[in-house]
Amino acid sequence: MSHDHSHSHGPGEACDHGHDDHNSPEYIHKTIRKYLKVGGILFAGTILTVAMYYVHIPSVAATIAIALLIATVKAAFVAGVFMHLSDERKMIYSILLCTVCFLISLMGLTLWAMNDFPFFTLVDGKPF
Repeated sequence: MSHDHSHSHGPGEACDHGHDDHNSPEYIHKTIRKYLKVGGILFAGTILTVAMYYVHIPSVAATIAIALLIATVKAAFVAGVFMHLSDERKMIYSILLCTVCFLISLMGLTLWAMNDFPFFTLVDGKPF
């Protein structure tokens, strides 16, 4: 029971088969608008970064924090939109969950073995 896609549509007739048509003018226009918005955000972030050079902030830590915040926002937009990571949420969260489990496991092993010293190890100048 396959669905026959061989029928033709006349001019102005919509073809609605329940999936996105990535070649439709509406989809392309929407995608171009999204890329232009992100490009504008990246441009504004770059202008803000350059402008922050001329602002005197007495704390070095605050200066670094502001610079990292701007860079993180720009990187998030690049990764999410241009690298299409915002479209792959389920896979990204699955990989992130595995990474967190692996990190917790490694930290647990490190804490568990923290006081296990190899044979002939000197602790405070005495063999252990």
